[in-house]
Amino acid sequence: MDTLNTLYSRKSIRDFNGQGLTEGELNEIIKSAYASPIGLKRYDRLKLIVITNKDLINKWEEETARVMDREGYKAFYGAPVVILVCSEVDEEPYSNVNYSNSAIVVHNMAICATALGIGACHIWSAPRALRSLPNLQKEMGIEENMIPCCAIALGRCNEEYALREIEDNKIATSYIK
Repeated sequence: MDTLNTLYSRKSIRDFNGQGLTEGELNEIIKSAYASPIGLKRYDRLKLIVITNKDLINKWEEETARVMDREGYKAFYGAPVVILVCSEVDEEPYSNVNYSNSAIVVHNMAICATALGIGACHIWSAPRALRSLPNLQKEMGIEENMIPCCAIALGRCNEEYALREIEDNKIATSYIK
């Protein structure tokens, strides 16, 4: 898939069929995270946690539903792989960089997954809930100086990526000349 077709085909997959990724596919997706542009090249301030343990994914999902008070909520939509992106805590005025860097890492992985025909979905609620679950953070190996920022759910799906019609002016846009 060429770059523009990949961008215009990408969508959030929220219905995984339970089939995992090959080791090669997972490695390619992780490599795409490493290719992300990171503010001030501070790659050492980020951490990826690749979770394929179904019991841990289910536990995190159940805890997310509890924290959000949304009984039965399935934050990962049945995905067999979840990659959490954490960042070291920064003080103002740099704290937004944590989330910007983490989001671009997840987006790179989503674009790579799209190019490989693998389902992907950006996940925000579960990392947010995880911040209030110190025991689960410890179980996942998240150091105290790190914050869970965002994640991506990955796996096979029954949907196919196809070019989407991109609506003009979908986002308010100003031009200053």
